[in-house]
Amino acid sequence: MIKNVTIISLSSGIAGEEPVRYELEIGLKRLKEYGLNVRFTPNALKGVKYIKDHPEKRAEDLLWAFNDPDTDMILCTIGGDDTYRLLPYLFDGGELAGAASDKVFLGFSDTTVNHFMLYKVGVSSFYGQSFLSDICELSHEMLPYTKKAFEELIMTGSISQIKPSDVWYEERKEYGKAQVGIPLKEHPDHGFELLQGEPVFSGKILGGCICTIYDMFDGGRYADMPKMCKKYGLFPDREEWKGKILLLESSEEKPEPQKYRKALEYIKDAGVFDVVSGVLVGKPMDNTYAAEYKELLTEVTDDPGLPIVFNINIGHAMPRCIIPFGKEAVVDVQKQVIRFS
Repeated sequence: MIKNVTIISLSSGIAGEEPVRYELEIGLKRLKEYGLNVRFTPNALKGVKYIKDHPEKRAEDLLWAFNDPDTDMILCTIGGDDTYRLLPYLFDGGELAGAASDKVFLGFSDTTVNHFMLYKVGVSSFYGQSFLSDICELSHEMLPYTKKAFEELIMTGSISQIKPSDVWYEERKEYGKAQVGIPLKEHPDHGFELLQGEPVFSGKILGGCICTIYDMFDGGRYADMPKMCKKYGLFPDREEWKGKILLLESSEEKPEPQKYRKALEYIKDAGVFDVVSGVLVGKPMDNTYAAEYKELLTEVTDDPGLPIVFNINIGHAMPRCIIPFGKEAVVDVQKQVIRFS
């Protein structure tokens, strides 16, 4: 059972800005109602500019949290776009390998990079939720499906299975104190959708935000990001993907089909689709480009025998489940469940 939660800012420092203070108060109240002891890493609340300018301090915070004997769970505040800049401070001297342990680590979006870092040093992690995005949800409570997954994680330290949500929610169009207590607009959902391949397959899941993975190969956002990711061997090579299940979900940027195709092509060129046992794809935010993404997934992979399952409630679309990386999973689309050993 999780007792002590440490909240960290590894990408954006928005959690330290005054305009979101009311959101932090909502989230902290909810965490404390679970009986959790909550604190922030030394630099987590120093604001957007400080966090942006000091990747070395973000790295120090991650090492501090892993080394801290009183931390059971490391919870990311939110995503962002440049956590790759932590690489030299975590790997040049083997710092992360020396500190990392099997604490519960939870985050998504740009945190995809941090998940790959932890995978590289042999540490399992959990993908799918963050503090500001989920615990601090402005509705009168956390979204029920999201809340159920989070409660299982803090009560058991693990996730046993994932079933689809009955509903999905539109992205909130406005933020601010006036939105507190106002529910999100919801729509009925239709469960896991098998695009091709066998309905039952297994493997350990790894992956994350396809937009972040795109940036690992393409220098359009940050020219040095692909070079640094290659230097540190961040994206696993073809052999390491053998038998795994690739997880992909798209960000709030709602990438246009042309960019989505290019991202898939980068992954294909890396040999991933040749060796994985299957692909899980998160529901896009607001269902934007869902039809186009499905067509591109089957077209670019060009392998009708490769199982591809669409519409998983993971990543940027709400509500969100939590997916354990590093645990053996059995995906059963017929029974609409993903079970973990």
